[in-house]
Amino acid sequence: MRHEAESTPLGARLVVLGSAGLAEGFSLIGAEIHPDADPAKVEEVLAQLVKDGSDALVLLESHLAHAGGYWLNRLRNEGGRIVVTELPPLSAPQDYAPAVDDVVHAVLGPEALK
Repeated sequence: MRHEAESTPLGARLVVLGSAGLAEGFSLIGAEIHPDADPAKVEEVLAQLVKDGSDALVLLESHLAHAGGYWLNRLRNEGGRIVVTELPPLSAPQDYAPAVDDVVHAVLGPEALK
């Protein structure tokens, strides 16, 4: 199991925070994982990525993605070298609706995703 920060060949880090079951699955493809993370851990990891100057794709389980926080909100609004996105919960993937769905509905109308 990999918990330490490691870089991909292109220099970007793949970081996953979420339930142990979800995170452990991503460890199989070499992701840096933070199993059973809470919102405070998300903020800690994001702050460290900024401090280190890392390029990263950060995958957050749904409940963490909606928790908010200074660094989470800042990085989502800035864009750039740290991309934060949401993963559906392992226990209820059918309940997942990505945030982009709201944007698509607003721009293209309620029938756009049917």
